[in-house]
Amino acid sequence: MPDVLKQLTYAHHTHAPDAPALEVRDLVVRYNHVLALDHVTFQVESQARVAVVGPNGAGKSTLFKAISGIIRPTSGVIRIFGEPPGGHICIAYVPQRSQIDWDFPATVADVVMMGRSGKIGLFRWPKKEDWAIVYDALEQVDMLALKDRQIGELSGGQQQRVFLARALAQEAELLLLDEPFTGLDAPSQQAILDILDLLRSRGVTVLVSTHDLDLAVQHFDKMMLLNRRVVAYGPPDQVFNPETLIEAYGGHVHTLKPQGDLAKEFVLTDTCCEGPDEHRWKK
Repeated sequence: MPDVLKQLTYAHHTHAPDAPALEVRDLVVRYNHVLALDHVTFQVESQARVAVVGPNGAGKSTLFKAISGIIRPTSGVIRIFGEPPGGHICIAYVPQRSQIDWDFPATVADVVMMGRSGKIGLFRWPKKEDWAIVYDALEQVDMLALKDRQIGELSGGQQQRVFLARALAQEAELLLLDEPFTGLDAPSQQAILDILDLLRSRGVTVLVSTHDLDLAVQHFDKMMLLNRRVVAYGPPDQVFNPETLIEAYGGHVHTLKPQGDLAKEFVLTDTCCEGPDEHRWKK
């Protein structure tokens, strides 16, 4: 099968010259008088890969929903390639697996074809070209052999790969993934990271929320430490240190393997959730 995606996908839309992929300024979101995001400000350059980390209830999902236009902010500015988020077909948002109805009767190919809806238009049938793009996207994530399977029959890692194929078929330029690594084994996590490398090579900007601090440090250009506000944002070696983690999570930080040239391993025991939890990362 010819690589239709290389021919047709990522003929990027016309954007404001030199505009960042994403700009958020003084973003405030309230749910009924409850402050979910408090004057959040940051900027993401095109083709960057950013990990958003923070405790439960920090506003990570709320941030992604505001960027994708699912919820309306109380105040603040969001610009995607210099334009407001409403109606942007270049954004692909994949929610947490727990928020998806896996009993909905849809095949793998049907789910990926949903990514073409913005290109096809309402009340129109997919063309041969659209199906070629869908099948090629599935081939890129090694899921073409399962194209006729029901999406609910797949493993968690396979489901995530299908949604990444949907982003490929959509020709997304900005991808938001809400906790895509949760519940996946190490090989499945690596498969997702490999696909993110493919997306970056095609010019896609990626934001991922995750609780895995070690994964965030090792595989992302920048990290945002979020707890309703931006506690820290920048390269991993600037963001992740005991002081900023305690500020975001509370709790205590312990250092392991501090001798010699060995990488330091930190263990954060937090009290941000219903019970004590541990987050580990290496530096």
